[in-house]
Amino acid sequence: MKYIFGPVPSKRLGQSLGIDPIPSKVCNWNCIYCQLGRTRKLSQGKERKEYFPCQDIIKEFEETVANHRREEIDWVTFVGSGEPTLHSGIGFLIREIKRIGQYPTAIITNGALLYLPEVREDLLEADAVMPSLDAGTEKLYRHINRALPELTLERLIEGLTLFSKSYKGKFWLETMLIKGVNDSEEALTDLARAIEKIKPDQLHLNVPTRPPAESWIEPADEEGLARAESILGSVATIISPVSGVFSLEVDSNDLGEEILGIITRHPMSEEQIIESLANIPEEKIKMILDQLEVDGKARMVRRLNKNFWSTAEANYIEKGR
Repeated sequence: MKYIFGPVPSKRLGQSLGIDPIPSKVCNWNCIYCQLGRTRKLSQGKERKEYFPCQDIIKEFEETVANHRREEIDWVTFVGSGEPTLHSGIGFLIREIKRIGQYPTAIITNGALLYLPEVREDLLEADAVMPSLDAGTEKLYRHINRALPELTLERLIEGLTLFSKSYKGKFWLETMLIKGVNDSEEALTDLARAIEKIKPDQLHLNVPTRPPAESWIEPADEEGLARAESILGSVATIISPVSGVFSLEVDSNDLGEEILGIITRHPMSEEQIIESLANIPEEKIKMILDQLEVDGKARMVRRLNKNFWSTAEANYIEKGR
């Protein structure tokens, strides 16, 4: 599949069928913790347009859900290789997918374009919108998210606040806590001030569990998480690491392509891949992964003391800070 992947297990959404409407790493941020590596051409993230034809995405969605039982999919989630709100047809896609499958829809977004009225309007019919907010000062925002210059923290907070006032669905902010970066008392106090303005339904506290772009990234420890809960208040909830089995078609004629379809948008540890293909010998799985690497389609990257598999074009950095 070109645009649809999964279902994959989600921390908050059960079994989530992913829709990827943006080419790889077309984004207006270049986050230090991004699981897909560094954004190579940040300037591409300046323009909203129909990167992939809406009708092609809808057709592939219809084909996918026809091959799954209703109970196998809990949510349909717009997420993947880039920032989904850069697709100018996302509002149409949300409406069509809700009409076709009667599935709840979620948007995982950095929220950077919510200062634009047309983007806020596009997302109003989604059942859940989950933007990011990792810092409460411009300096730290630039350090963590490395956004396009015109996408200031002030604009981000403005857009999140305006959307929160008009949106009727589940509005869940997400903060990625990184050890020694944004888990200090000062950083969390600044963040709390911003969250008070925005007034989300919930604030989800995450730590990196997939391969971050920068090799020095470490998840906030238990002390940092406890400090965050204490300072950020009752709106904050720690999200436990994801568990569950990824949907990989074991009878597929080309299992390598099935694996590639997932790891292009959602890098997996080698253990996760083996677990998801429990009926296939481990030796065969490793042979398939090695062949993907030889063919220049996938790569293995060492992060967080684990071996992860991702698309070969992912730009992971091995240097220090």
